[in-house]
Amino acid sequence: MTKRAYNFNAGPAALPLEVLQQAQEEFVDFHGIGMSIMEISHRSKEYEQVNDEAQSLVKELLGVPAGYQVLFLQGGASTQFAMIPMNLLKQGQTAGYVLTGSWADKAIKEAQGIGETYVAASGQASGFRRIPAPNEVEVRPDAAYIHVTSNETIAGSQYAAYPDTGAIPLIGDLSSDIMCRPTDVSKFALIYAGAQKNLGPSGVTVAIVRDDLLQNEAKHLPTMLRYVTHSKTKSLYNTPPVYSVYIMNLVLKWIKGFGGLEAMERFNRDKTKLIYDAIDGSGGFYQGLVEADSRSLMNITFAIGNEELEKKFIQESEKQGFIGLKGHRDVGHMRASTYNAVPYESCKALADFMNDFRQRNG
Repeated sequence: MTKRAYNFNAGPAALPLEVLQQAQEEFVDFHGIGMSIMEISHRSKEYEQVNDEAQSLVKELLGVPAGYQVLFLQGGASTQFAMIPMNLLKQGQTAGYVLTGSWADKAIKEAQGIGETYVAASGQASGFRRIPAPNEVEVRPDAAYIHVTSNETIAGSQYAAYPDTGAIPLIGDLSSDIMCRPTDVSKFALIYAGAQKNLGPSGVTVAIVRDDLLQNEAKHLPTMLRYVTHSKTKSLYNTPPVYSVYIMNLVLKWIKGFGGLEAMERFNRDKTKLIYDAIDGSGGFYQGLVEADSRSLMNITFAIGNEELEKKFIQESEKQGFIGLKGHRDVGHMRASTYNAVPYESCKALADFMNDFRQRNG
């Protein structure tokens, strides 16, 4: 069997081996139809079944209540940064954004080109080492919505609890932590997530939208940039990213077979604890870059505090089969992305490597 790398890439990220193997088996001939799923019409009953099943699985796994629709969109979370204010931020309103790091910053900058915004809370003063507490978020009564970035892949921070915004719609970018744990969807008016961290390959973006947000036709917008276009057509208005949806369907079945989101959270906590323990037990050799109560289950960031040692760490880790441990170019240092499909064994191997490297270089 082919030796698998220890894949800690931040995205596109590790996929479950079982999913890759099933996709490989079905690649040329999907369910005996004599064609690949990439070759068939998106109007065919075979593809519609995949599409419908994937939408149902999203609802089932997240416990999406009645009154929401699951949409499959294209353009990644970056297109959602624009679609949200274009559809929901009306003239005379303002939108609140909680600034927690690079991705929240991108979202707010995109919205600033479309309408009025304000920073509802910020972690900037701490160097984005902490997520603002729910009670620190300013919810203005005239706000169109409050936007949060659930998990900052670059900083390595994550919300432990989301703010209660009352009657004001809460919008969540869950791109890098969707389905890593149970989520109370009813807290949100809209959740969106690019698939390429926890749900599948890049190419499809999931949006879970409350029905009242779909009442506005937004006829001033191009057809493809209106949520209502996709809600009316089961996300089949134009040719969807068929293969990405197919792989996502398999990943969702894998999560269900794993035991659902409660089991997924236990698994993620167990495996990330190995790495956080290696940081915390290093006597200061490794320094975590986020305060303990804001630490991410999905992206573990740390430093050594010596540039030469950090270069050596990356070089040695790569020789031992670890991929993707170099920190984002904006912040440097190290980052291990531990998404759902990253095996426990990979995290154990990394923790062992970290302890050994410290003993040899501390």
